[in-house]
Amino acid sequence: MPDMSASLALTHLVPLAKEVDENKVTPGVLGFIVFAVMALAVWGLMKSMNKHMQKVAFMEPPDAGAQKTADSTEQRD
Repeated sequence: MPDMSASLALTHLVPLAKEVDENKVTPGVLGFIVFAVMALAVWGLMKSMNKHMQKVAFMEPPDAGAQKTADSTEQRD
């Protein structure tokens, strides 16, 4: 039974779609809302990324293993 209602809806919507002038179609309110939500999401992600990047320490602590190998190399010379 669902197949019949879907095909019935398509037969009624196809003539309506042909009546719309393709040169006058605009995104409308729904398009604006989707764009605004996406813009807010990007703004929130950028703000969060900025907060996380400020927590990153770019200076690495000296590696203890590398220091030992450098000392043993100097002692051999």
